[in-house]
Amino acid sequence: MDPSFMEEKLSPYKCDGNEAIHFKLVRTASDVTNDNTTFHPEMTHQIFGDSEAIFGYKDLKVEVYYSAARLNTYVNMHFSDKVSPQKFDGVLADDVIKQVADHMPPGFHSNLDEFIALLHKDASFKPFGELKHSYTVTKDGNVRQFEIYQTGIDTPGFREYHERLQTFLLYYVDAASFIDVDDDRWQFFLCFEKYKSNGNPMYAVAGYMTVYNYYAYPDSIRPRVSQMLVLPPFQRQGHGSQMLQTFYNGCYNRNDIRDITVEDPSENFQKMRDFVDAGNCMKLKEFQPERLLEGFSDDMEWAARHKLKINKRQARQVYEILRLKATDMNNPEQAKAYRIDIKKRLNIPFQKNGKDFNKISKTLSDDELSATLQIPKEQRLAYLENTYKEITDSYLKIIEKLAIS
Repeated sequence: MDPSFMEEKLSPYKCDGNEAIHFKLVRTASDVTNDNTTFHPEMTHQIFGDSEAIFGYKDLKVEVYYSAARLNTYVNMHFSDKVSPQKFDGVLADDVIKQVADHMPPGFHSNLDEFIALLHKDASFKPFGELKHSYTVTKDGNVRQFEIYQTGIDTPGFREYHERLQTFLLYYVDAASFIDVDDDRWQFFLCFEKYKSNGNPMYAVAGYMTVYNYYAYPDSIRPRVSQMLVLPPFQRQGHGSQMLQTFYNGCYNRNDIRDITVEDPSENFQKMRDFVDAGNCMKLKEFQPERLLEGFSDDMEWAARHKLKINKRQARQVYEILRLKATDMNNPEQAKAYRIDIKKRLNIPFQKNGKDFNKISKTLSDDELSATLQIPKEQRLAYLENTYKEITDSYLKIIEKLAIS
C-alpha cells in the first residue's frame, strides 16, 4: 500500500492529548454532565511523548474525574471510531488508558456509576494536618472561603491522598517528578475551598505546595520550596501567594532556619515570589524609598535574611523592584542612576576575570576591554539594553499588583 495513501487514511485518527483529556473536580453528580466544570491539561508530553499526540481514535474523549475532596478517581474513554489491524494493515491504536493509568496509583474506577456512588463520602472529609490560615476570595460577586493546612507524610491517610493529588503535576508542571514520601523532611501545605452543601460544611482541594528541609551546617536548616500547584479552576485568585505567605509566617521566628530557597522556579512562580517578598520588604525600614535610592546595602541584605529569611540573591531582586517603585522615572538623574545600577549588575557575567577584572579594566580602553572579554562591544551593549527593558517591564507589572493589593 502507498505510504502516502496510508498516512492520509490514518490522519483523522490523530488527536491532541491536551484536548482529548477532560479533567473534573466533581462535587455533585450534576458536575459529571456539566461542561462548565471541565478543564484540560497544559501539557501531556510526560504521558504521551514529545508530540503530545494520541493515535488511533476519532473524536476521542478521555475522562479523568476526581471527587473534589477525597480525590476518588474515575478514568474512562469514548470515541466514534478506532483503527484496527484488520482495517489498517496491522496498525494498532495507542493504549490510552494504560498510558494514563501508569502514572496513577491503583484503585481508580472505570465504572461511572460506582464513582458517583462514592461522592457522598466527601461529606465526611476533613483536611489533613493543622489549620494555619483562612481567608476569603470574592469572585463574580460571591465571597468564597479558603483554608490552608500544614501536614507531614506521617499523618494517617495522607500518604495515599498525596499519591492521588500529585498526579496533576505531570499535566501542569514541566519536568515534574514524584517525591520520595518516605523522607520525613518534607512538609506539605494544602489549600481547600470550604463551602456548604445542604447546610453542611464541605471541602474541595484547590492546590498544594511542598517544602523540603535541607540541612545547613552547622546547626541550621534551609527550607526549599519544591513544588507548587494551583488547580486550574482556582488559578488567578491569589491562592499561590496565600500558600507561600502561610509557609513564610511559620519561618520568621525560627532561629534554626537560615534562609529560604526555591527549586528551579518557573517564570510564573518567580513573579509570584517577587510579589510576596516585595510586599513583605516594603514594611521594613531598610527598604524605605530614601534608602532604596542610595543603592543595595549590607543592611538590606541583613534585614531580608534575618527578618524575612530571604537569601541575598532574592533580596537584591526585591531591592531592584522596590527601587524602581521609589524612582521618579521622569527625573533624569534618578532614572539614569537606576538604569546604571541595574546594568552594572547585568554586566557581571561578562566580567570573566573575577577579582582581576578591576585591575585590567584600569589599563584597557573600552575597545580593548571588549576584545579581552571576547564579546563585541556593540553586542554587549545591545544585550544590556534589551535585558534592562525586559526586566523593568516585568518589575512594573509587580509594582502595579502591589499597588492594587
